Amino acid sequence: MLFRQLFDEATWTYTYLIADPDTKEAILVDPVAEQVERDLRILKELGLTLRYCLETHIHADHVTGTGKLRDATGCLGIVPANAQATCADRFIQDGEVLQMGSIQIEAIATLGHTDSHMAYLVNGTHLLTGDSLFIRGCGRTDFQSGNAGAMYDAITQRLFTLPDETLVYPGHDYKGETVSTIGEEKQWNPRFVGQTRESFVDLMANLNLPNPKKIMEAVPANQECGKVAIAAR
Repeated sequence: MLFRQLFDEATWTYTYLIADPDTKEAILVDPVAEQVERDLRILKELGLTLRYCLETHIHADHVTGTGKLRDATGCLGIVPANAQATCADRFIQDGEVLQMGSIQIEAIATLGHTDSHMAYLVNGTHLLTGDSLFIRGCGRTDFQSGNAGAMYDAITQRLFTLPDETLVYPGHDYKGETVSTIGEEKQWNPRFVGQTRESFVDLMANLNLPNPKKIMEAVPANQECGKVAIAAR
């Protein structure tokens, strides 16, 4: 498997490029609009054909590059089931496996950050957690129909039951860390170690974080796969 972790410094967002080295087919997970030219360049340099852009959720902190990438490559845009995204070519369900050559991507519903969020387990070893589980943290739950109890359940019952050696690749990191494991997070993540469901809900209710700077632009744009914001520029 070809696997690349790409970064957008302005929004602290990780995009993931996954490809079958034999068929040269590729998937981009959570592309960022401002990084589309970078992504197209890497695809060209590696001789890859982009088949899918796959979203973990409807983002509030950046505008997706899916619309522009779809226009440029003819790829399909896939979003989680129940997401309010009229532009999607396909919706992916909890437990569904997206097959692309030797690449298997299993969707795992991880509600809480939003009410239509997925993590993706790639070939049983690489877990792309989106805005659910972070390295020593987790995504916030105070907007977009967020639910702290649902997040606690999803992470402790769905993600923490995966093998300890499963690699954790988050949707964001604000400290320069790139990868962790399920075993590490179960042992060292302060949002969950020693927390009950009730204490986690209380903790998340009292973070008092400011809204993402791009929330008013990003959410409606991402419901249209980024096309609203791109057309407005």
